[in-house]
Amino acid sequence: MFSQFPSPESCFGIPFPAFEGGFTPWDSQEQLSIFPPPPEEPAVVLEPPQEPVISRSGSDNSKPHNSGSVSSKNLRTVSDKTYRSGDPIDERKRRRMISNRESARRSRMRKQKDLENLSNKVNRFKIGNRELMNRLRLVVYHDQILRRENDNLRWEEAVLRQRLRDVRQVLLVRQLQQQLNSTAWPCNSFTSINEEHIPHQSLIS
Repeated sequence: MFSQFPSPESCFGIPFPAFEGGFTPWDSQEQLSIFPPPPEEPAVVLEPPQEPVISRSGSDNSKPHNSGSVSSKNLRTVSDKTYRSGDPIDERKRRRMISNRESARRSRMRKQKDLENLSNKVNRFKIGNRELMNRLRLVVYHDQILRRENDNLRWEEAVLRQRLRDVRQVLLVRQLQQQLNSTAWPCNSFTSINEEHIPHQSLIS
């Protein structure tokens, strides 16, 4: 009995083409309504259409599917924008954290290097101070030796001066004795000559 009635598609003469992917426009709209709007940018959220538009022309049959694909693309772009909008902040934080760590590490290395340089300078100064102290002790030792030698030389000088004075005095005494002896010798010779002449004269007279 029902086989006698023609099908609706043959009555109206407008065949409905098969939808791509096996989904009807209503199914695509229901799938789109499942996705929640992004929380960070509520102004960009796209609401699904309330009444699906069914086109009977062959060229308009692809519009419902295209609108669904466009809305899904828009949701993807919104989510991508949201994700990308968070990425630079995290990237900046990460870079700032890395730069802070690097600066802290460089600061520690610089302080450690300065500390090592200062410790090396202190060690060099200690070595130099020790060498100067050794030189000073050596100079003091030589100074004491020279002072002793100088004292000895001065004592020897005093002794030699005293000896020289004694020798001069002895020489002066000898010279005086010689002079006295030389002056006494002519007197003795004159008296002896006179005594010899006197007896001869007495004999002659």
